[in-house]
Amino acid sequence: MSFKTRFFRVINPLSKNFSFDQFPKLLPFESIILVYHLVSDNDVKHVKHLFPYRSLKQFEKDLDFLSKHFEFIDWDDFINKKKTSKPSVLLTFDDGYREFYDTISPILLRKGIFAINYINPKFIDNNEMMWRNKASLIVSGIIENKNFQDKMFEWTGNKSKDIISSILNINFKNQYQLDEIADHLEIDIKNYLKTNPVYLTAEQLQKLKNDGFGIASHGWDHPLYNQLSLIEQLENTQKSFEYMNENHFLIDSFAFPFTDHLVENQFFDSVFDQNSNLKFTFGAAGLKLDSNEKNIQRIPIEIRNYSVEEVLKNEIIYYQFLKNIKKNMIKRS
Repeated sequence: MSFKTRFFRVINPLSKNFSFDQFPKLLPFESIILVYHLVSDNDVKHVKHLFPYRSLKQFEKDLDFLSKHFEFIDWDDFINKKKTSKPSVLLTFDDGYREFYDTISPILLRKGIFAINYINPKFIDNNEMMWRNKASLIVSGIIENKNFQDKMFEWTGNKSKDIISSILNINFKNQYQLDEIADHLEIDIKNYLKTNPVYLTAEQLQKLKNDGFGIASHGWDHPLYNQLSLIEQLENTQKSFEYMNENHFLIDSFAFPFTDHLVENQFFDSVFDQNSNLKFTFGAAGLKLDSNEKNIQRIPIEIRNYSVEEVLKNEIIYYQFLKNIKKNMIKRS
């Protein structure tokens, strides 16, 4: 468990006793950027073991709270630093899940709220599944199917709890192991994608674009960037930008999959040099400064069962704590 997670657990019961009205004054930025993945009332097997996604009711409650204390802005407002009477908030979603089309966009359109969807082009049209989604799908199968548990025990000699932990810890470089496990258990991932589409289609992306939403790059196939060489980082990014260019999507922003932790200045220098239209890249470390001014941190909202109010209170208190010990800036080599 990270120090930040422990900090949130300690501070959260205390921060509930204070009104949010005073908290925006402590924000270090005029605009904040929030990141979600999906919203669903269903049991989403390919996601449920990765992060706690919002229900429709919870998501609408988040939006109502944010509307009270912030002003929603679009991408042009953000890059042009639009002056607002309240702190502004830019809404973003990662991974290109089909729920953005089916569930989220109708809510946002009804409320007049803009959002950017950061996608991995490799998975658009559901021809392949992202490795982390495979891990969650396999774990769901093992938990729900005694036969799968027995087959994995015979294969590995490990208890289900240890098997599940090891599956969820498989990294990008070793993702082939997930295919081996799926084959062993006879989990048909291609059929799952066909009968339960996980990601957006090219047609849906164009419809979302026409409805006024932003579509932008999240890397080609959702790698963990600090596990790639500099050349691999740039190749993965450029391949995704080619897709954005070909489809006339946004080419002036990029959101790191997972995290930008340990990504060095050489990457930023190269990617901005190679892409003259690129204005900002985004991490997801919460409220923090970055020594690279063109790289901005977003605030992840899908944390435990915290409401958006609790997440923002915790982030603001944590930032002030880091500021006092001069640890509120990510410094890159």
